[in-house]
Order: sequence, then structure tokens, then C-alpha cells
Amino acid sequence: MSYFRHNIEVLKAYEPGFQPKQAQVVKLNTNENPYPPSPKVMEALAGLGAERLRRYPDPLGDEFRVVAANVNGVPADHIICCNGGDELLTIAFRAFCDEKRPAAYPVPTYSLYPVLAKLQDCGAIEIPFDEEFNLPAKLAGTGAALNIVCNPNAPTGSFVCIEELTSLADELSGVLLIDEAYVDFADSNCTELVKEFDNVILLRSMSKGYSLAGIRFGYAIAQPGLIQGLMKVKDSYNVDAVAIAVAAAAMKDQEYFKQCVAKVKSERSRMLEELRTLGFDVPASQSNFLLAKCKDGDAAGVYEKLAGRNIYIRYFPYPGLEDKLRISIGTSEQNDRLLAALKQILKD
Repeated sequence: MSYFRHNIEVLKAYEPGFQPKQAQVVKLNTNENPYPPSPKVMEALAGLGAERLRRYPDPLGDEFRVVAANVNGVPADHIICCNGGDELLTIAFRAFCDEKRPAAYPVPTYSLYPVLAKLQDCGAIEIPFDEEFNLPAKLAGTGAALNIVCNPNAPTGSFVCIEELTSLADELSGVLLIDEAYVDFADSNCTELVKEFDNVILLRSMSKGYSLAGIRFGYAIAQPGLIQGLMKVKDSYNVDAVAIAVAAAAMKDQEYFKQCVAKVKSERSRMLEELRTLGFDVPASQSNFLLAKCKDGDAAGVYEKLAGRNIYIRYFPYPGLEDKLRISIGTSEQNDRLLAALKQILKD
């Protein structure tokens, strides 16, 4: 006998990237920033007193909201703090979707979306990208309550231009959630759309550009009407006191942030050319990872051989991705170890 709802009983859960326990590995499988957080983060962490930990945190995280609002050029009431970007997605599905109100998104994309739809017991309308990952025109006509565009997209790194997303927001009757978890590494973002449209939500992450994957902190930008509704759905104290202080310190240090992003972009350009030289088909990316198609199609085999050398990248056994590998951008030393291993594997 099962005690779970049927949709939970039959659900295939989301599988996070493998987290190796040993220290001496090259870990390029979960899109973490290879560089440490800002020194200001460590100062903020060291300065946290016992009283701050004894008390419940600010339920709204206003210390961070004020800083994020200043950086993004919006009022603080346009910001909601979340326990990672994934919590914002969970909140959105709970707020907008049910059995009569589906979600819609282009595929392939972040594999958490369909899992959240099943958890909420709502429909999931999946519209395939074309081979160049252009925004599908059919997305505007689904009538979905929640429409999600991951931009830059995961796991492809492709980018939909702001003009297309502006047109989509204007056409939709439902909410458009633009998942900008990787936007720190892109050439532009959709902040201006929030000022123009009351149905647009931007998801942002502190895990990627700000090197804070370990504290689980994200936020959303939207007009106050949407923010107030999302506030009703979130947990009372969804972000802790440590995370609020650390995230605010990281956001304040824009100079360090920009330096780290520049280094990742530089390595991304180098890795793109190196992988192409090795025979991989690699499209340009606006994220901190590359999606490399294996010339012989044996992506799973390459993945296993790299893992045997303590080098971890990501393989997705999903339609359209079976012959591809997603490679996070590491430090130059990590990337060199990966390239050396790939050369040996391809030669054998």
C-alpha cells in the first residue's frame, strides 16, 4: 500500500548532478563558478554574530532586496528572495498552475520543469526548439497559465533575443517566467521587460556568477502585483540569515563579480575553439557551459571514460541530447586537464 498521491508514487524525481566526495577531481558537471566568492562575502560570514543566528531571519530579506534593487535599477518591492532559483520555480508552479492551468516551455530545457509540473499535477505543454534553438512560435498560442523560457537555455547555452521575448510577453495571456539563472554570462538581460509588462517574472541565481551555489540563494524580479502574490506562496522564512548577509555582500561587490565573469567568458571562448579542434560540434554559448556533440555519437562512452579519470562533466540520456555532453567552464588548469583527457580518449 502506498501513502503517496498517485502522481508522487509514479514520479521520476529530478536528478541533480553527481557530487563526488573525493577532493582530487575535476568537477565540471554542475555549472558552478570555478572561482571563489568575493572576499567581502567571507568578511560578512565572519562578522555574523550569535544574536543574528539566534533570531529568525527577516522574512523578506530586505537587506538583500535593497542591494539587488540598486544593482538592477528597480525598486525594492520588485524583488523576492528565494532559497535558490529552484524554489522560485516551485513557487511559480504552486501559484499559477493546477489541473486546469497548464505550464508551457520549449524543449530541450531544464529538466526540473516537467518534474514540478507532475508534482503540481498540472499539464506540461512541451514545444520543441528547431535545430538552431529558435523560440518556437507555437509557444504564444498554448493558452498556458505559466510560460517558461530558460534564457540562456540549459543545457544548450543558446539565447533568445530580447525583442522576441518582448513580443512573446505582449502576446501571452498568462505569465512569462524568464529563467535567467545563467544570464550573468550573457550579453544582455530582460530587466527592462519587467518595467514594461505586468506578466513577466525574471529568475536570477547567486549560484553562478557570484560563486554562491553552496548557500542556495536566488531571487526574482517582477512588478509588485506579481511579487505580492508570490509572497503568499513562499515559506514564512524561506531564506536564512546567513544566506541573506552573504548574498548581499556578494551583490555589493560588483567589481569582483565582473572580474570573475570576464575570466569565465574568456575560458569559454578558448574551450569552444579547442573542443571544435578535437572534432566536437559545439554551438556558441551565452552561459558558463558548452554543449558538445560527439562526432561518433558515443557521448555516454566519453562521459564514462572521463569519470574513470576523475573528471566529471554532464551527460543527459534524453531525446535530442543522447550524443551530447554538457561541459561547465572551469579554471584554465581544470580545462587543460579535461582537454588532455579528451585527446587521449579520442586517440584510443
